[in-house]
Amino acid sequence: MYRFTPCLTLGFHGCDKSLRDAVVNDQQTLKYSRNRYDWLGSGIYFWENDYDRALNFAINHPGRKIKSPSVLGAVIDLGYCLNLLNTKDRELVKKSHETIKNRIDYFEIKSFPNYRNNNGLHDLDCLVIENLHDMQQSLNQPPFESVRNAFTEGSELYPGASFQDKTHIQLCIRNPNCIKAFFVPRLEVEWPPVNKSP
Repeated sequence: MYRFTPCLTLGFHGCDKSLRDAVVNDQQTLKYSRNRYDWLGSGIYFWENDYDRALNFAINHPGRKIKSPSVLGAVIDLGYCLNLLNTKDRELVKKSHETIKNRIDYFEIKSFPNYRNNNGLHDLDCLVIENLHDMQQSLNQPPFESVRNAFTEGSELYPGASFQDKTHIQLCIRNPNCIKAFFVPRLEVEWPPVNKSP
């Protein structure tokens, strides 16, 4: 009943300037990320309302050097969202994990321990989320159009802090129709303007 988030949000995607411009000019589309370690499953990833985090990702891309680091902005309607900041949705994810574990125990499959969340990779999380999508389909439930979660990452902001310097909310968009528009983010201007003497 409450899975539809009744608002639009901004998402930011770190990428090369050439890709940003091609997407904004409707010459190219963003591709789904389908890696085994994509912690929110397969989809198009954005940082929610965090231009600087997206730019940092483009500058320090973990997999390759980006020639002209840039940020693509998107206006997003999360639609029917698997929101892991919501109690009931976390219970669904827990149930998904239990079904995988029970299946593996039943068939005595030994590969499940290879799915771990370590070294910055999230193989287990990806497996659990993708299994949940399969469960939704097998139960003839509507598919989740997006996945949203907070990710605590980085160093303490100060000694003893509960806050980390790279914490962010990440969005995984499964239904590309949730993306209502792309844009080139503009830089902030000084406001209120400073009166300068002639």
